[in-house]
Amino acid sequence: MPGHEEIELGLVKLFRLTGKTDYLDLARFFIEQRGNAAGHKLYGEYNQDHKPILEQTEAVGHAVRAAYLYSGVTDVAALTGDKRYRAPLDKIWEDIVSRKLYLTGGIGAAGGIEGFGPAYDLPNATGYAETCATIAYALWNYRMFRAYGDGKYMDMFERATLNAFLSGSGMSGDLFFYPNPLASMGQHQRTPWFNCACCPPNVARFIAEMSGFAYGLEADSIYVNLYASGTAEVSLPASGKIRLEQKTEYPWQGDVRLEVTSEKAASWTLLLRIPGWAQGRPIPSELYSYAGETKEKPVLKVNGRAVAYALRQGYAPIARSWKTGDVVELSLPMPIRRVLANPAIKDDVGRTAIERGPLVYCAEWKDNGGGSSNFVLEDKSALTAEAQPSILGGITMIAGKATAYRQEGGAIVSEPRPLVLIPYFAWAHRGKGDMAVWLARDKAKARPTPEPTIASKAKVSASPGLRQPDGVHNLFDPASSNDQSAGWSDWWPKKGTTEWIEYDFESPVPLSETSVYWFDDTGEGECRVPASWRAFYKDGEKWVPVETAGSFGVEKDKYNTAAFKPIKTSGLRIEIKLREKFSGGVIEWKVK
Repeated sequence: MPGHEEIELGLVKLFRLTGKTDYLDLARFFIEQRGNAAGHKLYGEYNQDHKPILEQTEAVGHAVRAAYLYSGVTDVAALTGDKRYRAPLDKIWEDIVSRKLYLTGGIGAAGGIEGFGPAYDLPNATGYAETCATIAYALWNYRMFRAYGDGKYMDMFERATLNAFLSGSGMSGDLFFYPNPLASMGQHQRTPWFNCACCPPNVARFIAEMSGFAYGLEADSIYVNLYASGTAEVSLPASGKIRLEQKTEYPWQGDVRLEVTSEKAASWTLLLRIPGWAQGRPIPSELYSYAGETKEKPVLKVNGRAVAYALRQGYAPIARSWKTGDVVELSLPMPIRRVLANPAIKDDVGRTAIERGPLVYCAEWKDNGGGSSNFVLEDKSALTAEAQPSILGGITMIAGKATAYRQEGGAIVSEPRPLVLIPYFAWAHRGKGDMAVWLARDKAKARPTPEPTIASKAKVSASPGLRQPDGVHNLFDPASSNDQSAGWSDWWPKKGTTEWIEYDFESPVPLSETSVYWFDDTGEGECRVPASWRAFYKDGEKWVPVETAGSFGVEKDKYNTAAFKPIKTSGLRIEIKLREKFSGGVIEWKVK
């Protein structure tokens, strides 16, 4: 079976273009061969090739491939009328939104396989949420909407698009994220290209398609799926040409105005999506909930008069005789909401996230004195929204008060500090530093800002190829050698080579000990603890080996400490011999 399930989508498009059923039949054949042991060797869950599609109930394996497969299945089911596919599609969709979806709408938490991890395993700092996976997930939800007309699918489309997807592209249009984590210690920055260059062109294609997702047509009905200023021209069989002009500042404001221009007076139904967040639920799942009730309700008016409505699968229907000049106004309340996660999501226990309208917010270092993980946002702290047209292209910020913690003289001290939040999609545009979507609600979950050390104040340099060199001195003590939330550095894909990292100090400092915590992602990647290492100090212009009676350890999950004869130097270097056939790296390097 092919690794990427995209041929099914292509075949469906060929069928739509040509009307030739051979294309549709072949798409169906490929779908039903997947997981069919009678026809080929099975390649397992990673390729969604572990069991026939009609027997699948969970989202597994590579997230991009999976979402494209589910998109193809949805297309074939809709075009053939085969109702057997509905049950597995519903179960897989529910598995994602109930157990495997980030608050931002990103999917695929496990970076080692670029795919779905176990239920509720949604780490923030190491969350993968590949940009391509978000696009595939949005496209699948759009197809599910077209098949079943339920607004919950466009809720997922909107959440994924305005948060996880927009994070994947820089505002300049030429910088991109491959993964989109929900927390950072400064090790992330967008780049212009990737060796696996799927995300940049996928972003461009998806943006170019966006207007096609905004509306939907069915018999004598027009669905309004997305809110954005613009004009739509459509035709209904019995009503002729209809023009809808939408005026709104959404997602910053919740007021939407639609002006109707109709070729002739005619009766048809306009259906406006009332987002789940405006109904008091962030997503239709067991994963997240709002703290507190939604008091304000959406208001709908036609020609200035309020109209009552009963939701139909998440849409407010207005059935009437329409004519040119009719105006529809929808007002969606946009209070600031605190989000709580299911306690099964370990990373989010004792934390809260902030939403306003369809947007997820985050705290970034630039606005908060250089930190975010050291803040505690108490439940009682008031938050206010304020438009900032001159910041990050024009955004609405959220401001409040929080408590900041830091280490000082061996003790933990705290002080009240202003807290500023920006939309998640806008992070990492002003340099590298802390970012967090999920903020501590209590002191135990905050990471007090450490006191500066000799190592943290040193300038870092390294042999060519070391990724994220500043990660080696960010003062984060890891939980294990595969603690990827700690901002590690590595030389992947270099293997078996001799590499080095160097600290340069502003002035000579006395040293007698160095400790290294090795990066080792056994089971996920190709980094291992090294074969050996040595330490050198700078003596004038020469690098001289330190004198030690001990050994240089290469053990996992601990600091490997080497004591040596006291020196005074302006620089310290460790030379690292990577194991044959493996790469390697460092999580934290201390000196004293």
